[in-house]
Amino acid sequence: MLHKLLLLLVLVGPGFAEEPPDVDCVVLHLESVKCTWNKHGNPKVNYTFRSWFHDEAVRECEKYITNNSLKIGCIQPYGYIANRFFTFYMQLVHGNDTYPKSDYLKSKVKLNPPTNLTVQNGSDWNLWFYWNQTFPSCVENEVRYRINYEEWVPDRVNLGKQNYCINLPSSRSQYELQVRSKLHEGCGASGWSDWSDSVMWGSNNGTESDQGDGSMFVWIIVYILAPVILILMAVLLLRHERFRIIFIHVVPKPSLIPQDIEPWPQISKGLKEGFKANYHEQPCPVREYHQVPQ
Repeated sequence: MLHKLLLLLVLVGPGFAEEPPDVDCVVLHLESVKCTWNKHGNPKVNYTFRSWFHDEAVRECEKYITNNSLKIGCIQPYGYIANRFFTFYMQLVHGNDTYPKSDYLKSKVKLNPPTNLTVQNGSDWNLWFYWNQTFPSCVENEVRYRINYEEWVPDRVNLGKQNYCINLPSSRSQYELQVRSKLHEGCGASGWSDWSDSVMWGSNNGTESDQGDGSMFVWIIVYILAPVILILMAVLLLRHERFRIIFIHVVPKPSLIPQDIEPWPQISKGLKEGFKANYHEQPCPVREYHQVPQ
């Protein structure tokens, strides 16, 4: 009977042994490596964590993450910036048991969300958003914005740019925008960061927005009226060049007999009579010549 019981314990005993927890690691902003082993719940015992990159020396965990006095993770210094392109080795140790594991962290980079997100109504009447992110030449950004708390509209930003423009916003609406980042494929693609805090602009901005809207209305009127005025001026100028009014003074009808000949005492009556017209000509009809075919 005793032999049967010992045999049963030998066969069933391994089933009660706890499997080693799975370790999951991510590179935080290329500054540190965060590894956790509570994906399927908190472990039953406290493990000691060791890690190293490639041919580095083995390092004990410098900062543990705990939950209910149990170690569930570790944060290690990252070291050289290109370490993620090499194999990362890990060990979970408890007593005499050691559970090794290795991982490749090239794509397991999680950048911090962009910071200093600001908004400005530009002189071109467009809405400009600005932010800061480390390594701008290698970072790809994505924005999402919504108007009056409607659905989010996503949009990509060109590599290296840290600004985004919304054309001709309405001050009667409220705009909300967030940004997130990841490493570009040319620098070793990674996953997206968390979304940044929101920045808002619009109907709750007070008198500044109203004044901007009034100024925008004035400029729109100017843009519409200016071409019309230029066209009218051009038409008037062309008409003035084609039609000109020339004032010609009236020339009095000449007379053969001087009007002031009467006061001349030295002119005889016969000479005076000689100035009077005593002839007339018959009118002669004139017709335009046309060649008549034979």
